[in-house]
Amino acid sequence: MNTFAFVQARTGSVRFPNKLLKKVNGKTIFEILLKRLSRSKEISKIIVVAPKSDKKSELKNIVKRSKQKIFYGSENDLLDRYYKAAKYYKANTIVRVTGDCPLVDPKIVDEVILKFKKNKVDFACNNEKSPYADGLDVEVSTFSALEDAWKKAKKLSDREDVMPYVSRSPKNRKYILKSKFNSSNLRLTLDYQEDFDVISKIFNNFKPNIYFSFSEIYKFYKKNPGVFKINKNFIRDEGSNLSYSQKLWSKAKQIIPGGNMLLSKRPEIFLPGKWPNYFSKSKGCYVWGLDKKKFIDMSIMSVGTNILGYGNSLVDKSVKNTIQNGNMSSLNCPEEVELAERLIELHPWADMVKFARTGGEANAIAIRIARAASGRDKIAICGYHGWHDWYLAANIRSKKNLNEHLISGLNPYGVPRVLKNTVLPFSYNNFKQLENLVKKNPDIGVVKMEVARNFRPQNKFLEKVVNLCKKNKIVLIFDECTSGFRETFGGLHKKYNVEPDIAIFGKALGNGYAITSIIGKKNVMESAQTSFISSTFWTERIGPTAALATLKAMEKLESWKSITKTGKIVKNGWKSLAKKYNLKININGLDPIPNFSFDHPDDQYYQTFLTQEMLKKGYLAISNIFICVSHKKEVLSKYFRNLDPIFKKIKECQNDRSNIKSLIGRLPYTGFERLN
Repeated sequence: MNTFAFVQARTGSVRFPNKLLKKVNGKTIFEILLKRLSRSKEISKIIVVAPKSDKKSELKNIVKRSKQKIFYGSENDLLDRYYKAAKYYKANTIVRVTGDCPLVDPKIVDEVILKFKKNKVDFACNNEKSPYADGLDVEVSTFSALEDAWKKAKKLSDREDVMPYVSRSPKNRKYILKSKFNSSNLRLTLDYQEDFDVISKIFNNFKPNIYFSFSEIYKFYKKNPGVFKINKNFIRDEGSNLSYSQKLWSKAKQIIPGGNMLLSKRPEIFLPGKWPNYFSKSKGCYVWGLDKKKFIDMSIMSVGTNILGYGNSLVDKSVKNTIQNGNMSSLNCPEEVELAERLIELHPWADMVKFARTGGEANAIAIRIARAASGRDKIAICGYHGWHDWYLAANIRSKKNLNEHLISGLNPYGVPRVLKNTVLPFSYNNFKQLENLVKKNPDIGVVKMEVARNFRPQNKFLEKVVNLCKKNKIVLIFDECTSGFRETFGGLHKKYNVEPDIAIFGKALGNGYAITSIIGKKNVMESAQTSFISSTFWTERIGPTAALATLKAMEKLESWKSITKTGKIVKNGWKSLAKKYNLKININGLDPIPNFSFDHPDDQYYQTFLTQEMLKKGYLAISNIFICVSHKKEVLSKYFRNLDPIFKKIKECQNDRSNIKSLIGRLPYTGFERLN
């Protein structure tokens, strides 16, 4: 009987690039694995199965030096790679070992093979419901069972992980090797730097010997448990348990810097390794993942773009009609004129409008116009206003300048250093600070701020800002990309009876379609003609069409009233739960964008636990919500029923009846620094 060990290997690891080529005491991890595995008495031959992309990698040289064979196959279909390799070498018995398990024990390998032969089964392993340490995994299959899986397995997970179909097939007889003692708390596999640190310490302990057994490793662990705490927070068999969505995200990070286009949608800031990442469908306040699992969105609602809910029928119908009639032309679309008139009608102080497609673009356009109108370069800012050079310049002098303005740790790399001191931050409700900035910097020509975000204006703060700007001939810009159309039908500034020189709207304006607007007074807006502000796709038709339909639907539903009322209910619900379990929480934000935090040093752990547990219950839930009209009474009732036991558990953790840190995996990233 030909018993071949097929060792899957690749250099293109996503989580830990080139992990197999990492060296311990002068030898690569993969070379060590092959040497250790060659000590097996039951294996006839070792074959490395690698993707075709590794034909020119160092992997080939390592295999050659180890005097083994290598077979190249499918990049992602591991089942196909294994089957074709086994068929090519005419293997009767296939032993599967993974290249990221350098501490695999040949004695344990032989034991699994012998049990496989003795019991005359189709499949044997030691990694199912097993107390063996992670990284000692061995799977053995007959060729016929592998071939059957190759023919019938359709699921992506079955193709990517080789043996799941073989293991669960009812026609296959199966044997699971049990360990004499439980070592399942140990992680000896290699997926992260922390894993490599542990593995290095183990090899350094036994050097120059590389052939030590797992029994010897376990004795080392008993004497040095601290070594094995370095990687204890990682999930067992994480790679094989990753969903298609998780794997797609891993691939994305290889070919798209950061993984996506928007920091606020990176899964690491929600629940690393568990957040669904991608969607297949959205409707109302529901989102379906790539695996068709349905979630209720009680989180960012696409970062506040969908006040009317996902897939509003009126808006979508208007867009479909536009697409059928043509989105672009050498001529201009009439919808932008109609939209400009509608926005001016809603804001009688404004005379002129320009359009863009993103909030960052709109903010940059507004700054260009305002600087041109004032004839001065410096800007005083409060709040978050996008990613462009003019904004990030605030952090050239100190990386902490923008910390209180939504995102901390923003690096101004790539921003010209000559822009230093051109953007001067001030705090919300701190009028004296702004007043002093203007006194010390007479060349401030623009004040740019959010009307409100987490806090309401106090002591006539907004009125004072307006008067200060008028007195000093400073152009005042209200950035309403986030606040617009939520508590009022139009800009939030209408609620406080203040008028800027320019106001910016985005996010909700198109209910999921890309459209932003810059509205302003004629004497300021006409300065746009003295500069160069132009872009091809600002002239497309879908955005203005969607905005007109969105405004119509908003007015019909009185959406601003609905979402404000709902937001108050949510705030009261959080407050009631906190009171019920005697938890201290802080509740902030505009009513349609409520947020809370636990007033406790372990706040981040509690929030992570909340997201984790609510995800299990079918919710995309974090500590802040962008409310939409689809967040109906029944949705809220169910939400709070599911939230109740989570608040209860958090209280138990505070009372030391449970350790919150033991209940969660990796913490989400905060700020910008760790994401970059």
